[in-house]
Amino acid sequence: MKAKPIVAGFFVFVGLLAANADADEWPRWRGPNGDGTWEHATIPKPFPKSGLEVAWRVPIGPGFAGVVVASGKVYTMDRPGGTETERVVCVSADDGRALWEYRYPAKYGDLDYGNGPRAAPTVFDGRVYTLGAVGHLLCLNADTGKIIWQKDLEKDDSAKRPTWGFAASPVIFKDQVIVHAGLKPGGCYASFDRRTGKEIWRSGKDEIGYGTPVLFRYRNRHGLLGWTPSHIVCMDPLGGSVLWQVPYKVTYGVSIATPLVVNDIVLVCGYWEGSKAIRLGSSIQQAELLWEENKFLRGLMSQPLYKKGHVYLLEKHHGLICFELKTGKKIWTDENRLTPRARNPQATLVWIGDSDHVLSLNADGELVHASLSPKGYHEIDRTKLVDKTWAHPAYCDRAVFARDEGQLLKAKLP
Repeated sequence: MKAKPIVAGFFVFVGLLAANADADEWPRWRGPNGDGTWEHATIPKPFPKSGLEVAWRVPIGPGFAGVVVASGKVYTMDRPGGTETERVVCVSADDGRALWEYRYPAKYGDLDYGNGPRAAPTVFDGRVYTLGAVGHLLCLNADTGKIIWQKDLEKDDSAKRPTWGFAASPVIFKDQVIVHAGLKPGGCYASFDRRTGKEIWRSGKDEIGYGTPVLFRYRNRHGLLGWTPSHIVCMDPLGGSVLWQVPYKVTYGVSIATPLVVNDIVLVCGYWEGSKAIRLGSSIQQAELLWEENKFLRGLMSQPLYKKGHVYLLEKHHGLICFELKTGKKIWTDENRLTPRARNPQATLVWIGDSDHVLSLNADGELVHASLSPKGYHEIDRTKLVDKTWAHPAYCDRAVFARDEGQLLKAKLP
């Protein structure tokens, strides 16, 4: 289907992840570096009692897909009107004016939590890459929405859809786009030429999970860290060979939260089985279990944040929790103040520059400004922004771009 124009340290994320690392943009899942840091931000002033000024607000269909912003354009995905259709949407970051959309058939059937797409788009080098809930992988011209190449992973590569749909965002590495794909056979992760869509490699026999893989660099070698329902696995992103894997069998296959890599430690936080920390050795090919904990450190969808030896994680029962990365020792909990305790708790966490301040959009659609340190959780401000949501917002140009099941908006930060 054609695009439809609308009215007029050791710890180093790979630089190629961002289209322009110097620009104040949010071109992919978890921001320019994929680590939940808004690099160009300054700490906002107190929120107005009347709420943030909304620069624009436009209607949108249901979906969980996060919002990204690049080159003055805002991108997300939805499922219009509950139809068997998915849509990639592009609007102007300045005024919300619709620029283009791309619709295609997507048969959800009885997909559980079938509201719409889950994965945030990835924008790189004038192209936008998307993965729909039922396995449609697209490469579109970021300015016009014209299709460059596309794949139906279920139809073309016998991919097995996970229970709650494909959810991991595409990751760019050099001339590749890497996807948590579930191809059969041997394609739990798969790499395609980002310009042509030609398959480059596939790796892994595990079933597919939901978490976006992480690119990192350790001792002058690139690694691709993935978390499947059976293993924590490190691959060579150039060819897909497995460098190491550590068993981690998770209930219902819910390997969701994006892992962390800090210096020589890999951290994965699961819902039922808790957290595991893995220490890397003298080379990227050496890894061993450092510690594991299943009483207080049980995360679900929200990626933990790291700073100065400590991790901040939204835990399923205790709320936001602070613990030592090297030991897993709990320091404090916020007793569910950031977001209410729920069966599926959710709140996105983003550092404001290099400060100890964070912005968090919780599941009730409240934007929370707080500071986090080993001394405790200090809430500074809170304001209602959207209705209930699990979608990750984007931050740039001193504004937050957020969505729920019916609207996409830009709100200015004071």
